[in-house]
Amino acid sequence: MIHRYELNGYHIVLDVCSGSVHVVDEVAYAMIGLYENHSPEETVALALAQFPELTEEEARECLSDIEGLKEEGTLFSEDEYRDRAFDFKARYTNVKALCLHVAHTCNLNCEYCFAAQGRFHGEEALMSFEVGKAALDFLVKNSGRHRNLEVDFFGGEPLVNFDVVKRLVAYARSIEGEAGKNFRFTLTTNGVNIDDDVIEFANRECHNVVLSLDGRREIHDASRKDYAGHGSYDRIVPKFKKLVESRGGQGYYMRGTFTHRNPDFTKDVFHMADLGFTELSMEPVVSPPGTPWALTEEDKPVILEQYEILAKEMLKRRREGRPFTFYHYMLDLNHGPCIYKRIAGCGSGTEYFAVTPSGDLYPCHQFVGDERYRMGNVWDGIVNTDLRDEFKLCNVYARPECADCWARFYCSGGCAANAMHATGSIRGVYEYGCDLFRKRIECAIMLKAAEAEEGLDDEAGEDCGGDCAACLDEANLS
Repeated sequence: MIHRYELNGYHIVLDVCSGSVHVVDEVAYAMIGLYENHSPEETVALALAQFPELTEEEARECLSDIEGLKEEGTLFSEDEYRDRAFDFKARYTNVKALCLHVAHTCNLNCEYCFAAQGRFHGEEALMSFEVGKAALDFLVKNSGRHRNLEVDFFGGEPLVNFDVVKRLVAYARSIEGEAGKNFRFTLTTNGVNIDDDVIEFANRECHNVVLSLDGRREIHDASRKDYAGHGSYDRIVPKFKKLVESRGGQGYYMRGTFTHRNPDFTKDVFHMADLGFTELSMEPVVSPPGTPWALTEEDKPVILEQYEILAKEMLKRRREGRPFTFYHYMLDLNHGPCIYKRIAGCGSGTEYFAVTPSGDLYPCHQFVGDERYRMGNVWDGIVNTDLRDEFKLCNVYARPECADCWARFYCSGGCAANAMHATGSIRGVYEYGCDLFRKRIECAIMLKAAEAEEGLDDEAGEDCGGDCAACLDEANLS
């Protein structure tokens, strides 16, 4: 299976099952498309008819190149994993990451908040140190051979419970040596409570900091208000700038949300870049249809065009020496992800869990508050093993709709939470999100092609460190 597309003057052919990307000229692009459904002789004849200036010798030379790529397995390759994919119910599922909901409350009142202003459809609550300690002990106990353990302090707004955050980090540091583990912490914050103490702590202890900013002042303030109805832009941007500068511009990213109010979200991305922020993300809103901020079908063509505009502007700014990173365009074509991650996805409900202030375990933060998806607690572990088995089967081969999708090994079948909210099943397909995802991948591949052609691709791939499930269980692909 191949996927061909033209973008920004590039003719790109993706070989789906091998992951090989070919940037070709117009003739080769056309002949590869013809070869897919025609015999070699028909391909040559049709190419000669389509390109009058093309000689038969040139056409046959191109045909030879196509057949050579096919023979080496980088064009029209077969899906070698479908029939010998490992038993997902039996696969390695030790825990490697937790999302600690240290606060089910928030100091902002964002209109589109999927977590119901941080309460996750329940009562306001703060996680105690004792519950958080039990969560860290659960993680260590159930992490198996994983050495690197990830913990995200989340909410609500985690900084309203900052003292507990600090105590939990201190506890983790006190046990990681004896346990043979390495904790890596992330802090996700709206920025209201950032001060010098928070900055010093984050720089010392946090591998990454996620900062919530929706872009332009008028866009941000329309959605992200306090309980008095005041926008938060002017309060948080100076704090974000100070924190980012103190980190040397590394180890953070700005995470924005775009809604029906701003399908032209590139203006917000560029605004953040112009403020000096270089690690950027803009996510489509998660919201039931019919709300004022929910994305509509009329928004979709606008959004798809925006992704192309974004990719072209990123390339332009990189040429000018003022690059920025966009989370969804961070694509490493040389070093990963491995086939295990391409098939199995994010690990929600198997390797990754969200922990509520009361210590309950859910597959991820988007399921918190839905009793159907409560899987256990940090003292007793995973009690609902049937649900865990369902999440083990939540993979790219579990969705018939994915069988003919060229992007399936990039999305691993998509987000289980989005699928559940859209279809009622974690193995459903959120079609709107699929359309946006495919466009993002097309743009990301085009960017890589342009950077390689112009000598701008100087990013080295990051080794996984041999700590993923496939590396730790060599039987997975046997």
